[in-house]
Amino acid sequence: MTSINEANEAHPPQPEGPLREDRLNYTPVPGSVTLARHRTSRLITEWGHPELAWATGLVVSELGTNALLHGCLRDRLFQVAILLRPALFRIEVSDPRGERLPALRTAEDGECFGRGLPLVVQITDRWGTEPRTVGKTVYAEIDLTPPPAR
Repeated sequence: MTSINEANEAHPPQPEGPLREDRLNYTPVPGSVTLARHRTSRLITEWGHPELAWATGLVVSELGTNALLHGCLRDRLFQVAILLRPALFRIEVSDPRGERLPALRTAEDGECFGRGLPLVVQITDRWGTEPRTVGKTVYAEIDLTPPPAR
């Protein structure tokens, strides 16, 4: 499994600014995760990558749920940002609890929790965390395949 430090070290240099970007704050309630998942799937489809709608929706759902369960404070919003760049699609979920960093673990049989981050690792190319003035951002990136040459 990849540790947070290994994931950050593998992070490539940031390309030029995004082609498309969307940021929205959500109240820390379970329904917000559903709204963020649907919004992400719709936007990535509108932005020309319908093949990524399911995967990006799942990543937002898992990272959003983690923020809700482990990173949110009462009456403090969490933010979901999605960025389409020329070579990648980036999902960022920010919350106010910078001291509570995500960690990969193996869920035991019968456990209800502990499977989200391993799913994110399986369907994305990179993930990691970035500190904020208040809180943290957990990100995941999916490399975009260039269109076939004609």
